[in-house]
Amino acid sequence: MLARTELAAIRFGTGLPAGTEGGVDSLLAEATGPDRAAKSRPGLTMADAAAFRAEGAAAADRIKAEKNSDAARKALDEVQAKGRTLLMGSARVAMARALDAPLGFRERLVRFWADHFTVRAKSRFVILLPAAFVEEAIRPHVAGRFADMARASTLHPAMLDYLDQMASVGPDSKLGKRRKRGLNENLARELIELHTLGVGAGYTQADVRQLAELLTGLSMSKRGEFEFKPEMAEPGDETVLGVTYSGKGVDPILQAIDDLAARPETAAHIARKLVVHFVTPDPDPGHVAQVEAAFRDSGGDLPAVYRALLDHPAAWEPSLRKARQPFEFVTAALRALGIDGDAVMAMPDKNFRRSLFAPLAGMGQPWMAPLGPNGWPEEIEAWITPQLLAGRVTWAMQEPERLLKKLPEPTQTAARALGADPDGKVVWAAQRAETREEGIGVIFASPAFNRR
Repeated sequence: MLARTELAAIRFGTGLPAGTEGGVDSLLAEATGPDRAAKSRPGLTMADAAAFRAEGAAAADRIKAEKNSDAARKALDEVQAKGRTLLMGSARVAMARALDAPLGFRERLVRFWADHFTVRAKSRFVILLPAAFVEEAIRPHVAGRFADMARASTLHPAMLDYLDQMASVGPDSKLGKRRKRGLNENLARELIELHTLGVGAGYTQADVRQLAELLTGLSMSKRGEFEFKPEMAEPGDETVLGVTYSGKGVDPILQAIDDLAARPETAAHIARKLVVHFVTPDPDPGHVAQVEAAFRDSGGDLPAVYRALLDHPAAWEPSLRKARQPFEFVTAALRALGIDGDAVMAMPDKNFRRSLFAPLAGMGQPWMAPLGPNGWPEEIEAWITPQLLAGRVTWAMQEPERLLKKLPEPTQTAARALGADPDGKVVWAAQRAETREEGIGVIFASPAFNRR
């Protein structure tokens, strides 16, 4: 049976071995204390995304100006390759942070909230927006208030671009009347259905439309920065869930986001989602109720919510009922192999791409590319399919040997990967493998390692 610290590192962190005691206070201190990882390993910013967007646009303009000359095409290819390398670099930083964290609860929370407020790049010159979104809209608010994260996420250019908010124009606005353009309800619907209240939480289509009208004006400048455009905004008051919002500019929009974040339906939606993600697909009703009450009573203070998540006995049930998602699988394996953040940061791009970046897609989780606005699935069945499991097994059998000059003994790796009292069947199989490489592969391919 797993010791409590081991369970904490597997269920709430980024894998064994744990670098510190895994009690509730230790987990909370790591999640809500100073974000040393962001300071020591900075990620991509909106400035980076905007600069790349401008560089890409200039390269595309050159293609037109030079009538698709070889030199112009080569320049465009180079810009696109640069963007892919920068995006891969954001995965490298995320892995390094996960490896260097004592337990990894903050890193897991960042990934959870980034998935909750899902974004994805929709065109080649905005591929850095999602990474900047995580760094600037998600990570700074992980230890703050849910409403502040919801505000930052809703107004971030990555969200506006992903959900086509720039195409949403108030029908009676100056631009709407002149160009006969209308509403796009994507952002309004996802803000209600996915980000706050949850699907089927008692809102109507009229609420979605009124919120869509309220959100008109939110846009992105040519430089790729957030911008409010009054000429696109629908004039007049809007009523959402019985509350009327009036005024101009962003203020009524921010008030609506705050009101949605404070609704009891939002507390229930977030509470269940947290318990399902971290603990079990069939959560204890009392556990969900405790997290929900903490969210509601604290006004969405996330440290209070996390404490409620961790303080319930159901959080520490020994059975592992979730599947590690591919990013979690890879980082947990690296921790077990003793590979730290410095080693990952020092890897040549070619090696990192082959061994750590590209395999994520083969396991079903390409970096920063979720399938839809509802993010990555939680069900084990979505991750452990014959095809996707083959990706994990292939990685387990091939990549550890490429990553380390000398592999450790399988027995040692089993203890680091599975805990001090590892599954006897896994250890037996690993010890009897023909080679050390196969023995370690057996450990990482085992059900015991792939569950959390």
